[in-house]
Amino acid sequence: MTTPVYQNFINGHFLKNQSGETFAVKNPATDDVIYYVEVADAFIQNAAIQSAKQGFAAWSTMSPIERSRILLKAVALLRERNDLLAKTEVLDTGKPWQEAECVDVQTGADVIEYFAGLAPAQVGQQQMVGEDFYYTRKEPLGICAGIGAWNYPLQIACWKSGPALAAGNAFIFKPSEETPLGAIKLAEIFIEAGVPAGVFNVVQGAAEVGQWLTQSADIEKVSFTGEVGTGKKVVASAAGSLKDVTMELGGKSPLLVFDDADISQAVSAAMLGNFYTQGEICTNCTRIYVHKNVYQQFIDELKTRTEENIIAGDPLDPNVNFGALISKKHQQLVMSYIDKGISEGATLLTGGKTLSPASAPNGYFVAPTVFIDCTDDMTIVKEEIFGPVMSVLTFDDEDDVIHRANDTHLGLAAGVFTKDIKRAHRVIHQLQAGICWINSYGNSPAEMPVGGYKQSGIGRENGIETLDHYTQTKSIYVGMTNIESPF
Repeated sequence: MTTPVYQNFINGHFLKNQSGETFAVKNPATDDVIYYVEVADAFIQNAAIQSAKQGFAAWSTMSPIERSRILLKAVALLRERNDLLAKTEVLDTGKPWQEAECVDVQTGADVIEYFAGLAPAQVGQQQMVGEDFYYTRKEPLGICAGIGAWNYPLQIACWKSGPALAAGNAFIFKPSEETPLGAIKLAEIFIEAGVPAGVFNVVQGAAEVGQWLTQSADIEKVSFTGEVGTGKKVVASAAGSLKDVTMELGGKSPLLVFDDADISQAVSAAMLGNFYTQGEICTNCTRIYVHKNVYQQFIDELKTRTEENIIAGDPLDPNVNFGALISKKHQQLVMSYIDKGISEGATLLTGGKTLSPASAPNGYFVAPTVFIDCTDDMTIVKEEIFGPVMSVLTFDDEDDVIHRANDTHLGLAAGVFTKDIKRAHRVIHQLQAGICWINSYGNSPAEMPVGGYKQSGIGRENGIETLDHYTQTKSIYVGMTNIESPF
């Protein structure tokens, strides 16, 4: 059987590049090449810009209610094709079907639906200035670009395109070269729903294509999801043309479990925040601070549930709840962190090895891993691993644990488990993180802004304020009296 080759999606259709350059995409659970994708060469890049200019001219002149109706048609198509799109995500990412089927596509559709509803609600303001007055308009930026990550490829494409398109912009999206197919499927759905050709284009490739997007003078804004080091390069590159940026970067997030917490619920949060999507989530609570009074109870239940309830294997099997890491290279990186944790003196409670499940023997699996006897200066406690590796630490003083939780250059997420409502709010207000949970972890609805403090990001995605990040304010002063001039 011939291995498929996908082209870049430009101006409403697939467009062949001129260089002939392609890259291979592997299924992380099998190590097999499942398709090839053409790289966006200079010809494709120029075509994408011209396409987006034409798309913007048509889309931005539509009324917000017209745009809203079209986007809602796209939402209906996403929901209708949930299972087909979820399978694409499973094959690309290695995550379990039981996650992709109910989260990836559905939450992406939720965001587009949310912003489609907000599109007609954007209003300016008017104010008298003496006998004159001024008014403001919310206008789209123009051509915006998105650079996606590989852990939630379709969801991220929806998160970025939803507010951009609702506000009237055209969009050029570059998915990760590890997971390029979901964005193409979204582009096809937008066209089918009635979004004009050129409004949503997909360009494919690695860092050099992303760099072109960030440097292009024709692009007004770039939204990036990825790791901190790459995000800094994107910001520096974008500064050359003074383009607006949104950065959703990495984290090393703390979860604080106090001695009055519901321990079973706290263990559930810790496991979700470390092993869901096999640990490849930027908001994961990879630093678990447990009060000394409940520490033994916590790790006993954690060890039992980790060893008995997690099923690794073929991600398409609906019984599997733990998938493969994105690549062999990433598997080796995660294992190197585990080796470093052992060498620096942490105790391995469970895991710490690669897996070769019978149903997916060639996949890039790392067992769910828990370290105890950790200290704050250990590498595994300080650096983002982006894999199923949890570090458990202890505390007995509220002020001290808040200080330790904040002692990082990152600040993406944080969580607190306690039954004391005063403590819950008192502590969460002092944690330096942009996304926080009380007696919960990981939920990220379309209505809630997400983004980081410190080096974990710039700007926000989702929520009402995000629509403002995809518009610019025009002020119009209206003279109602004669001009007094000295000339």
